[in-house]
Amino acid sequence: MISNANPWDNLKFDLEGIAEVSRKFFGTLHNAYSFFSLYSNIDQFSYKEAPIALEKRSELDQWVLSELNRLIAEVDLAYNDYEPTKASRAISEFVQEILSNWYVRLSRRRFWKGDYQEDKIAAYQTLFECLLTVSKLMAPVAPFFADRLYKDLCDATQIEHFESVHLSTFPTTNENARNISLEDRMNKARTISSLALSLRKKEQIKVRQPLQKIMIPIRNAEEKMAIERVADLIQSEINVKNIELLGDASDILVKEIKPNFKTLGPRFGKNMKAVVGAISQLTDSQIAILEQSKSVQLTIEGENIELTSADVVIQSKDIEGWLVANGNGMTVALDIQLTPELVEEGVARELINRIQNMRKDAGFDVTDKIILYLTPDNILSQVFVNHLEYIKQETLTEEVIVKKELSEGEKVEFDQVKTKVNLEKK
Repeated sequence: MISNANPWDNLKFDLEGIAEVSRKFFGTLHNAYSFFSLYSNIDQFSYKEAPIALEKRSELDQWVLSELNRLIAEVDLAYNDYEPTKASRAISEFVQEILSNWYVRLSRRRFWKGDYQEDKIAAYQTLFECLLTVSKLMAPVAPFFADRLYKDLCDATQIEHFESVHLSTFPTTNENARNISLEDRMNKARTISSLALSLRKKEQIKVRQPLQKIMIPIRNAEEKMAIERVADLIQSEINVKNIELLGDASDILVKEIKPNFKTLGPRFGKNMKAVVGAISQLTDSQIAILEQSKSVQLTIEGENIELTSADVVIQSKDIEGWLVANGNGMTVALDIQLTPELVEEGVARELINRIQNMRKDAGFDVTDKIILYLTPDNILSQVFVNHLEYIKQETLTEEVIVKKELSEGEKVEFDQVKTKVNLEKK
């Protein structure tokens, strides 16, 4: 109720609204804790190791801790200004978008792969700190859930000994953990990924289907360096083989410029028609200047005016074999042409996903090794030539047995693949 409206405003009780917040915020936070609990129990993590220095943690760890400390400052300020709605919305956005949708999802392999060494310990410590801090930040507006989360975390680790989250010390911002340039790089990665994924959705291309390349026009050396440092993350997130950064995309991407009537109307009034006509006549070099958030000087009916980037909307058009998207000052062009090799890899990834779901439905532990039984399929036979070891590794499969008929199992059909699959614990 507090995240929906200020507590001093009248609010009609809404069951659907309650269910939505329960699912999106509390459900997401519970899933993040359940994920942490599952793997920390497997590895017997109880925060007995000394905290790993921030500079020794991965960039992903450093980024989420930087965002966490930004959140602490924002929430503390909101509470002090008697703005619990602003605070609760900031907490909700952090949990859903930054912690769950990015950090936990991109860190999954670190938790379930590899030995219990420094990187995995750093991942546990980072996620633990995020969950513990969130329990304290949300305590004023979600007292019961916060207390349960806090007690579960502290009882297992003895990291703090307060009887309740409401008796603990409220978090304070660690400015040394803030890294503005890293936050900027990750925001660029998130924007690029979001644009590329929207193009996949538009063309109904599954994320598990690898694509060959994405092109990203860059405006300056700083932006080029920032994107290069998160290139691996972008490639993994949108499942592309290569990223090409274009210093000058004028020969490849065709720019389209339109007037932004919301800003032009109040500024130019009766002269707006002439301004709109001038915008349609802008040269490529003038458009490039506006793209860099600089202004362009124009003379309209004998009067000098200043045109800013806020006065126009600049977009790139689709080109043959590519899809183009624009947003938040970024442009991406995604190569959507599929080669036979890319299709094969897509089939392998889709099969892995189906097997993982079957493992989960069968109640197998995440560490259980399996024997995989399948009925023959021509497409899978070809996929196994190049991707069998990858499939076995990802699904913890010790042996693959192809049989003409299976008395037990589940029918699996996707794309042009038709087979029957059965899993047996090794």
